[in-house]
Amino acid sequence: MVKFHVKEASGALREIEVPTDMNLNLMEVLKASEYEIEAACGGMALCATCHIEVLEGIGKLNPRTDAELDMLDTLPVVLSNSRLACQIKVTEDLNDVVLRLNNS
Repeated sequence: MVKFHVKEASGALREIEVPTDMNLNLMEVLKASEYEIEAACGGMALCATCHIEVLEGIGKLNPRTDAELDMLDTLPVVLSNSRLACQIKVTEDLNDVVLRLNNS
């Protein structure tokens, strides 16, 4: 099991715990946790509608791929901690990461 946190609009941190053996990505977990993520492309890194900001622990995650960087470049605002949730696999590396949804 891995535990990570989502910083909500209110500023509160919500802990999410999920197994690492189901081959899920972060977008799928966030949608299952009832967060409003459009995920128009279904997780193929073709739309950027699952844009998040990693507030803590970005160095623990897999690096951004060229496809992810290309999609992030299409957004009006991209920060150094911007990621696409569909491109982050749920692994032990996600432990203690803090993120915020960016519904731009």
